Amino acid sequence: MAAKRAKTKKIFVGSVPIGGGSPIAVQSMTKTDTRDIKATLRQIRALKRAGCEIVRLAVPDMEAAEALGGIIRSCPLPVIADIHFDWRLALKAVSQGASGLRINPGNIGAKWKLAEVVTSLKDKGIPLRVGVNAGSLEKDLLRKYGHPSAQALIESAERHISMLEDMGFYNIKVSLKASNVPSTVEACRIFSKRHRHPLHVGVSEAGPLFSGLIKSSVGLGILLSEGIGDTVRVSLTANPVKEVRAAYQILRSLNLRERGVEIISCPTCGRCGINLIGLVAKVEKRLMHEKKPMTVAVMGCAVNGPGEAREADIGIAAAKGMGLLFKGGKVIKKVKEKDLLDELIREAERL
Repeated sequence: MAAKRAKTKKIFVGSVPIGGGSPIAVQSMTKTDTRDIKATLRQIRALKRAGCEIVRLAVPDMEAAEALGGIIRSCPLPVIADIHFDWRLALKAVSQGASGLRINPGNIGAKWKLAEVVTSLKDKGIPLRVGVNAGSLEKDLLRKYGHPSAQALIESAERHISMLEDMGFYNIKVSLKASNVPSTVEACRIFSKRHRHPLHVGVSEAGPLFSGLIKSSVGLGILLSEGIGDTVRVSLTANPVKEVRAAYQILRSLNLRERGVEIISCPTCGRCGINLIGLVAKVEKRLMHEKKPMTVAVMGCAVNGPGEAREADIGIAAAKGMGLLFKGGKVIKKVKEKDLLDELIREAERL
């Protein structure tokens, strides 16, 4: 059970509430060239089907900024424009209808440039994420701390927040990320105690699918279990749909959000009399797009199988040649091994 959520202010990215006790929002970032409107919209629609609630797009140049309008007009999700270095890109993104900006105020340039961006955000009621990453900390902070420590991340964020608040801008959310899990966790813990700005949490540059999932699950699991975090992104060098699915599994494991299917399955051992690994893979593939929350048990031995299958919404406890199909805690039929997959899916779809 996760701890009580940290108290934060509520802001809105489009119609999606962030902070203030709102459900923890799941977001991702497109990996297409933003200038390719059709490819970007295809990926956004796939993300939407997976449950993504907010999408962020890189805006590296004016052509990409101008493409935002075409994307946003057909986009099923609120769009956050990711801006660095050029204040004009931020202004263009706002004029094109972005629901939020992610910038590092310190790399926008002269104070008057940042002031113009802030004015445009105020006029349209658009929030800004102060995104602090270990890989792009200010040089003076690296000299001061020697490396991208948690304290360095926090000082960078507080420096940027002060710049914005001095301009009367408070529609802010914050992220403090590193590829190092302990540094990320420490920075978010300390920041959460000091401030009430909603936090976007994740482990930056977590890596490829396998190792990235582990690092993200550990880092996010610690923070979310302590009540820290208002919106999440799992950062993987992989298809962004996998980021969204992973985020929901992490949230579900802490009883924070429920969406789709949770598969309970045994790791198999010498008692297993069927190809359970293959069966589980097929069940996962067949049910991966199911939106309704349900727990499905796929068990392969007599020790824990019946108990786990009985506790799930639907499940099977299989042995060599046959299995018992459970629904709502009761055995509803015996099934031949060759029919286990189809029978399980059929009953799952009836729920």
